[in-house]
Amino acid sequence: MKTCRILFMGTPDIAVSMLNRIIADGYDVIGVVTQPDKQAGRKKELKMPEVKQRAIEANIPVYQPIKIKDAVDELMQLDIDLIVTCAYGQFIPSKLLEYPTYGSINVHASLLPKLRGGAPIHKAIINGDKQTGMSIMRMVKAMDAGPVMAQCVVDIDEMDTTGILYDKLAKAGAKLLSESIPKLIDGTAEFGEQDESQASFAYTISKEEEWIDFDQDVQRVYNHIRGLIPNPTGYALLDGKKVKFHKVRMRKDDKVHTPGEIEGMIENGYAISAQNGYILVDEIQMEGKAKTDAKSFYNGSGKQLIHKIFNGK
Repeated sequence: MKTCRILFMGTPDIAVSMLNRIIADGYDVIGVVTQPDKQAGRKKELKMPEVKQRAIEANIPVYQPIKIKDAVDELMQLDIDLIVTCAYGQFIPSKLLEYPTYGSINVHASLLPKLRGGAPIHKAIINGDKQTGMSIMRMVKAMDAGPVMAQCVVDIDEMDTTGILYDKLAKAGAKLLSESIPKLIDGTAEFGEQDESQASFAYTISKEEEWIDFDQDVQRVYNHIRGLIPNPTGYALLDGKKVKFHKVRMRKDDKVHTPGEIEGMIENGYAISAQNGYILVDEIQMEGKAKTDAKSFYNGSGKQLIHKIFNGK
């Protein structure tokens, strides 16, 4: 295999899967560009991105510019054959994208042109999609709009959360990337322009989107909640306090329900009414408390909350 000097750019855990495959495939990773360390937790301690942790383990130089445009000249001093990005988190200047011998590609967690943007995995589940996938595309200035060279389909199961789907896509994307890089090197890669008329967008989850509205069909409520698991986690308000839902199931029926009413235990889950059914909560967290399983919650304070109604934002 011809030697290929790769500059990798990514930040969260899904990007680590891509970096690991590049390393395992024997490419020369000459540097990793990732976001700056951020404060996390109640103690506001600095936490490094997952990609940085992996790069340090592999003795790969790490670059963490606050603004990537300020690091372009430094990075262009490197002898780069290919730039590979995955969930990096900043727009990369065209000057840098066009610099490598084989150009720059991005690994994106959707079937482009569907779900461009920063939260394609969350939105695929929230939207109730049955399938999603991974795409590898040429990087251009517009967000996730470059010509596509490879895609693979991943099924979304009824019980999948964003966390579960995240793992499926990470594995599928790493395999797709491994198959694609040799084609770039030997010149057999073929790119097809995206159909702009089919484009949709999956912008980063807003604080407002974390609120769960039970006054909808139970399927939509269920999709919304599981699309926010494990992060950022959906919530509803009860007596002015947040209640978070960490693990849920769904039960459909044709009875008339009062949306948001707490019904007690049904099928070993803490049941909350929605239109046409119930959300059965298996792990729940009251504001200021640790998360707990449904049975323990019910036997504690949960029994006294029956017939109360979640409402408001």
